Amino acid sequence: MRTKRIDLIERYIEEEKLVSLDVLCEKFAVSKNTIRRDIEELVKKGVVEKVYGGVSFKVPPSDTPLVPYEKRHTVLNTEKDTISKKAASFVKEGDIIYIDTGTTCLNMVDYLAHVPCTIITNSLRIFMKAVQYPDLQIISLPGRLNRDTLSFVGSEIPTYLRTYNITKAFMASTGVTIQNGLTNASADEYAIKKTVVENSQTRFLLSDHTKFGKFALMTYCPLSEIQYLITDTTPQQKYLDYCKEHEIIIEVTK
Repeated sequence: MRTKRIDLIERYIEEEKLVSLDVLCEKFAVSKNTIRRDIEELVKKGVVEKVYGGVSFKVPPSDTPLVPYEKRHTVLNTEKDTISKKAASFVKEGDIIYIDTGTTCLNMVDYLAHVPCTIITNSLRIFMKAVQYPDLQIISLPGRLNRDTLSFVGSEIPTYLRTYNITKAFMASTGVTIQNGLTNASADEYAIKKTVVENSQTRFLLSDHTKFGKFALMTYCPLSEIQYLITDTTPQQKYLDYCKEHEIIIEVTK
């Protein structure tokens, strides 16, 4: 009985990627002590790892790791700028938009300088860049600063986000595949990105060509749930076919 439950727990964590202990207790109708014992077995097995308040699915070490912001910011600057420019062209006056923390999204702010709109973000750099443009209303999410991503994170942010109606969300990812969707390597940001996706009307993925075929620790959004894919190079045929099947509009900047 316990062995079967542990197998079911493992499968559930693999599907959800990140789960709290309280959710596991409710899902499997057991006490916290029982869940902790079961989790210890899965930790020993090497398929999950403990995070603050819960547990996350452990991916193979060959997958894409989290690279500090300062290193990512200097890579593919031209390509990322063209992606940002194209993304900004979709923003209209009065929109309430979310701009993600990825370096691919950063330059959107400059191209939005004279478009009266509201920007919601947890990115310190986007906040600082937007300050100089009076037409941009800025809502910075609360939390502590993650120095690797230069973003504000914290367990209170998802609840805070749900109070806003986001018309367009401009998202970044560490990697993107058909099977694993949009992924990121930060457990801190997983819940934030997932909440943005769930609470936005139209979702844009901003991704340069190096992100395709890679995946990181957690999936925050299936590829099928975005409406626009903005990239710098035409993706492989399998991505073109998938996007056509799921009515995802691909915008290639060159």
